[in-house]
Amino acid sequence: MKIKTNRRKFLIRSLALPAMAVFASSPQKLNAQNKVKRTDGAKLKISLNAYSFNKPLNEGSMTLDDLVEYCAEQGFDAVDLTGYYFPNYPEVPADDYIYHIKRKAFINGLAISGTGIRNDFTIPDTEKRKADIQLIKNWINIAVKIGAPVIRIFTGGNVPDGYSREQTEEWMVKDIQECTEFGKEHGIMVAVQNHWDFLKTADETLNLLKKVNSDWFGLVLDIGSYRSENPYEEIARMAPYAVSWQFKENIYVNGQQTETDVNKIASILKSSGYRGYVPIETLGEGDPKIKVKALLAKVRTALMQ
Repeated sequence: MKIKTNRRKFLIRSLALPAMAVFASSPQKLNAQNKVKRTDGAKLKISLNAYSFNKPLNEGSMTLDDLVEYCAEQGFDAVDLTGYYFPNYPEVPADDYIYHIKRKAFINGLAISGTGIRNDFTIPDTEKRKADIQLIKNWINIAVKIGAPVIRIFTGGNVPDGYSREQTEEWMVKDIQECTEFGKEHGIMVAVQNHWDFLKTADETLNLLKKVNSDWFGLVLDIGSYRSENPYEEIARMAPYAVSWQFKENIYVNGQQTETDVNKIASILKSSGYRGYVPIETLGEGDPKIKVKALLAKVRTALMQ
């Protein structure tokens, strides 16, 4: 009788193990998809990426104070304050300056939708990558102080000579995971921008997102950096993974620059159920004040339809 009981228990356990394995692995597979889970229904707010004023900000003919005032005058909901334009970048700016800009944005009715830095995780030199990891951590701390919920990073350049894409991606994933874990500890999202560098296609972008595999890691969807025959298709495919955007006035079709179909991008945003800030960005020649104002009008109209 005792033998039969033990045998029955063994059979029950044996049958249960496969089901338990499936149950245990399912959440992992779901998380690996890395799609952002949101409340249904799009909710879109327009921000301005500071890089739109790269030249005047670098030349010193414009300051971040001026940028905040311009955004307020144009009726933006927020501003994305790229780290390069803070005094003494990449050094950490003084708290007095950080809080000054934070207050400036607040009293002008602007949220700070994000910040960002330059880094290169394709470099084989471990020490150089460690320096970039520390740079990201430093600016995660600044993001906390300034009230930016997300920090934008890059993968870096192309695959270095003498290494395969797989080798480069292996160390890159570990570096990003370290940054993402630090971001999680401080309540800051880390997001990679596809930038026509190491990441050129939706497949490559999706592969990296899945390998890092964290709720605290997402995508800054740069619509101007997919350059296939149908970049709109790639943008639509990646929209569910976006935690922020780079809505540019031009995209590339088959590598050829062409004016963005603003209505089509707006439709993708709404269909994806995106909720959050949509930073716009203008590039190239011309007065950025005029270019930004023109793009803002088009985007605002498209998003309201």
